[in-house]
Amino acid sequence: MSEENTRVEIGKKLRDARVSMGYTLDDLQQATKIQRRYLIAIEDEKFDELPGDFYVRAFIKQYADTVGLNGDELLKEYNDLLPQSKSSEYSEHMSQAIETRAGQKKSVDSLDRVRQYLPTVVIAVIIIVILGAIWMTALHGHKSSSNNNDIDSSSVSVSGESSQKSSSKKTSSSSSSKTTTKKSSKLKVTATTQSSSAAVFDVTTASQSGKLKLKLDPTQRSWISVTTDGTSQFSQTLTANSAQTVNVAGSAKKVVISLGNAKYTTITLNGKKIDVTKNGQYPNVRKVTLNLNGSSTASSSSASSN
Repeated sequence: MSEENTRVEIGKKLRDARVSMGYTLDDLQQATKIQRRYLIAIEDEKFDELPGDFYVRAFIKQYADTVGLNGDELLKEYNDLLPQSKSSEYSEHMSQAIETRAGQKKSVDSLDRVRQYLPTVVIAVIIIVILGAIWMTALHGHKSSSNNNDIDSSSVSVSGESSQKSSSKKTSSSSSSKTTTKKSSKLKVTATTQSSSAAVFDVTTASQSGKLKLKLDPTQRSWISVTTDGTSQFSQTLTANSAQTVNVAGSAKKVVISLGNAKYTTITLNGKKIDVTKNGQYPNVRKVTLNLNGSSTASSSSASSN
């Protein structure tokens, strides 16, 4: 295989991975924060159109990680064909980093000087507080007998109020717990279609609104978007062990979730887990549709007419 064909393969490999994930260039731009024209230049192997050699490898790695490839392995595979990052531009970046660290070191030295005098200040404050307490005790010593009666009655009153507040909090907590349990027990999720690329569920719930929670595995990251009745509510790359909660209105009919890494993404609605991969049988599901409160019939009719 010639060098020219090998060069074309890295751009083609990235483009094919993006297409298989169902991402457009605009989706990828939003997920990676890399400008669209740079993404096109990477796919076309026009590295001279990027800001500099330092960014070529960084952009390619970020692109690969977002579309499900291993960025580090891809850089190793095409190491000889990519611009080397240790250029003059790289040296400039390192110089800036060294200057920044030097400034941080100065700040740390200043903090150390402050900490050196902190114990003395704390001791002085403690002494002032003790002297103030002694003075207050001596000032009110002659009124101790009359104050005892006031303190007793005040203690009874405060104790009664505390008991009422504690009882009120327990009642409120119990009521909240019962409400959550009631919502969860009335939530019903039924899988209507599950395949290697998509999953459709009918969701029936008595609650007026819901909370959709998306959580990533501690070792993974993924680009996720949530759309409710055609309106985008969330679109972002979640990092490892992070979570995102999306409020679903009671009037919503359909929620569509696009996943970049379904195998390591946990989806719950009002605390109930939705098994989008069918216990790992379909680990690469890209699109999950939730038809809320019997909206699947209306959705099927609309799809047929379209």
